[in-house]
Formats: sequence, C-alpha cells, structure tokens
Amino acid sequence: MHSSPFYDDLETREPEAREGALMARLPGLVALAQRDAPGWGRRLAGVDARAVASRKALAALPVLRKSELKALQQAEPPFGGLTTLPPGRMGHLYLSPGPIFDPEGARPDPWRSARALWAAGMRPGHVLQNCFGYHLTPGAWMVDLAARHIGCAVIPAGTGQTEQQIEVIRALRPDAYVGTPSFLRIIIEKALETGADIGNLRRALVGAEALPPSLRAWFLDQGLQTVLQWYGTADVGLIAYESEALEGMILEEDLILEIVRPGTGEPLPDGEVGEVVVTSFNPDYPMIRFGTGDLSAVLPGRSPCGRTNVRIRGWLGRADQTTKVRGMFVHPGQVAEIARRHPELGRVRLVVSGEMASDLMTLRAEVAGAPEGLAERVAQSLREVTTLRGEVALQPPGSLPNDGRLIEDARRYD
Repeated sequence: MHSSPFYDDLETREPEAREGALMARLPGLVALAQRDAPGWGRRLAGVDARAVASRKALAALPVLRKSELKALQQAEPPFGGLTTLPPGRMGHLYLSPGPIFDPEGARPDPWRSARALWAAGMRPGHVLQNCFGYHLTPGAWMVDLAARHIGCAVIPAGTGQTEQQIEVIRALRPDAYVGTPSFLRIIIEKALETGADIGNLRRALVGAEALPPSLRAWFLDQGLQTVLQWYGTADVGLIAYESEALEGMILEEDLILEIVRPGTGEPLPDGEVGEVVVTSFNPDYPMIRFGTGDLSAVLPGRSPCGRTNVRIRGWLGRADQTTKVRGMFVHPGQVAEIARRHPELGRVRLVVSGEMASDLMTLRAEVAGAPEGLAERVAQSLREVTTLRGEVALQPPGSLPNDGRLIEDARRYD
C-alpha cells in the first residue's frame, strides 16, 4: 500500500473521464446480468444491452426497489435469481431484517468499503476495533474484509459488553473505532466514569445511524482526531463516505448514481431531493437501477479534499411515504403521475390532514401564472389516479420545501 491521502488514482479522475468509463462498462454489466442471472434476464427481457450506454438509456430501465427483494427471493430462493453465481461459490451468506438474504462475493474487499476506511485515515499496520454486529448481517464484515485488504488488524468486538470493550481497548490499543456513533458514545462515557485511559483511539468511522453535528463535536472534545461517516446497504455495499473536508459524502467509484422522484424511475436535476438509485458493477450480484429507499440530493462542485466524484448530502430520510387515506393506500408514484399529467406544475406535495376517521386530502402544487381551470383539472386527475376526492391548492414557485417528500401525513392521532 501507499501513503497518498487517496486510495487510488480513480478518486482524482476528471469527472468526464469517470463518466465515460462508467458508461463504457454499462453494456457489459447489462449483458452479464441478462446472461448469467435468471432474475435479471426476466426483468431485462427484450433490452438490447449494447444500447444501454448512456444515462438516458439507463433511465429507461425499471427501478428494482429494495421493497421488492423479499417477494423475489420467496419466489426464487434464495436470492431471487439476481446472482450470477450459486450460493456455494460465494464468500459469506447473510440474513437481514425483512427477511432478506444477502450474498457476498469471494473477491477481495467485496463490499468496496476500503475507500471509506482509507479516507478516515486507516492505514496498513493499524488496529481497528470493529463494533458492528457480526451475527448474520453483513455490516461488520463490510468493515472487516476491507480492513484486512488494506493491511489492518481487526478486533471483532461486535456490540454490547461495554466494560469488556474498554478492557480490549486498553490491552490491544486499537487506533480506530468502527461502529455506530451511539455505541461509541456509550464506550467513551463508561471510560470517563471509570477513569479508564482509552486515549489511543484517535479515529472513528461511524454509520448505520445519524451523526448530529453536536455529537461529532462532543467526540472531538473527548480527544478523537477524526470522526467520519460512511453510508452503505447490504444490497450494494458502500455507497458514499465522508472525507476530512466534511462537505457531503463522496460516491464510491464503482457505482452509477441517480436521484429519482420517489415512487418513479424519473431522474431529478442535481440539487433536488429524491430517492437514491444506484447501479453497481458487482459481477457476482449485479444491481441495475437499485432503489435504496433512502432520500438524498447531489451537491454541486467538487470536494475540497481533492476527490472529484459526485457528492451527496447524506441520508435525508426514507423515500417510501405510502400512507392510507379513508381506507385506501396512496403511493408517492401516484402523486408523481398527477404531476406528470400537468407539466406546468413544479414541486407537488399531497398533504393528508384531519383527525380520527376524518381524513382531508390537499394537493399543494407550485405553478407560475396558473392558467384558468388548472386547479379543477388537477383535482380531476387526483380523483382519477387515487380514486379519492381532494382539494388542490396552487402555490407560487419555491413555496414547497426541497426535501423529496411527495406525501405528508399531517393528521392528528392524539
């Protein structure tokens, strides 16, 4: 390994070169999935893989949402026909809540997490205390395998047993903690309470929970030099990670990112909040337009750290805002369909209000200079798409928040 602040030269490519390389690889990924993964063969039937060489062509393919995986796996155990290898040729096999089964390839750093560890200052010869859970789910192994690939030693500490964790920190003197921010706080507070010296911990890479600025500042006050976040899923591995610049999260190099309107496959302009959809070049478990269900937005410009890949704002909530109104489910995709029918509309939001058993539904929509009768036509579309009556409130551009929400449940339940 090397001493550069960057994991490899891919991180500092010109964006145009990166985009060209990803688009050049895309037809091969689609062809591989069609040929070697029966589930993808069915989903992409009739698609000419050679033609999927641009973002526009990619956006024409269906989004595979995480919420679909359980049914696909039940229909075709164990992985829904989405892997190119049989289970016995994988590395580890996991069970995540759902339940959803997750395969891990047998290649080095199969979750591509090493970039996040490197950005947080982990180097060959460092010792990591890995406090993600090792039981059945892949979180701990995403770190473990990446750290071993870099050349670090790993303490498989897992979760819980705070006093024993502190004993290990004092005896083995790890350089870094990896795990949830809440458990790191528990460890530090216990050490303060007992007078234990854990000052050798200088770095932390945290995930799976929010890291409020106040908590990051508290960690730094306790003597940690670096506390960074990473973001990933059990389906695609690492998606994005922070650098010491602390300006957004940088996309992993082996992914194509789209931010789409929730409930649809329609890509949104940079800056708009929407669902994180990724295409992963994992040859063992390819993911083509995988909808994570998470909300985020693209940040403009480049990171001051020197990495040139796209940055996102981090996790901004969940994209699935489905709610029940008068006994009927209303989905974000239905709200998006109403907006599609009326291109003069800007942002839209369906607000469900009222009290127990008295639901009121109002579609708030931004529009500049509303033509006569628009509100009535939109109300008609609202009834046709949802089979429910509702009001329409036209508002000036910029009056609705840019937070990716298409449905807001404002009912009172007290």
